[in-house]
Amino acid sequence: MLETENIFLFVPNIIGYGRVILALISFYFMLTNYIIASWCYIISALLDAVDGLAARYFNQGTKFGAVLDQLTDRVGTMCLLASLCVLYPSYTFWFQLSMAIDIACHWIYIYASQLQGKTSHKFIDMSENPIMSVYYTNRPVLFFMCAGNEAFYAALYLIYFTEGPILAGISLFRLVMYISAPVAIIKAAISLLHGYVACINLSIIDIKERQALKENKSLHSATSSTSAKSD
Repeated sequence: MLETENIFLFVPNIIGYGRVILALISFYFMLTNYIIASWCYIISALLDAVDGLAARYFNQGTKFGAVLDQLTDRVGTMCLLASLCVLYPSYTFWFQLSMAIDIACHWIYIYASQLQGKTSHKFIDMSENPIMSVYYTNRPVLFFMCAGNEAFYAALYLIYFTEGPILAGISLFRLVMYISAPVAIIKAAISLLHGYVACINLSIIDIKERQALKENKSLHSATSSTSAKSD
């Protein structure tokens, strides 16, 4: 009998649990102690790179670990945005819009991608676009986009409590906010593009399935008619 591996105890997944615990601590202190919240949030984010290295080093990459990472990243950002809604109530709509775009577009894109793997239809492939190809295949670019998006919201959070070190007449956190703002906007636009393309691809699947259903009904009707005549 083959031995069954316990993937839940793989090193990268254990690191992933640590990320979850740190994120929860950060959420708890997010509105009351920005120092504890910030450090826990930052360490949790940095461990995202560590568990990836561990997965490759120990050859322990798993689908469970990948999903755990993605959920931790997204839940962390969503909870940070939820806190920003409390800290900056006049901008609540924009934070809510950011959350809605991220969740909705990512979910429908993943769902459409899974269905595409089970079919042979012709879909829109954004990786064929030279600009989007860089986004998908160049790890430094993808890291820069994700980090920039995270830095924008993190800077907004920190500015509420402190301006941080002053550099050339401007606070460090405010400088990070200004520099990362365009990145956050571009990333939101890419998410919307993901959602749009996913909707188009889902419509292709629906059309093909409806055509196949009509053809099956027509074939069934023709078969039934032939059988009736022969009787």
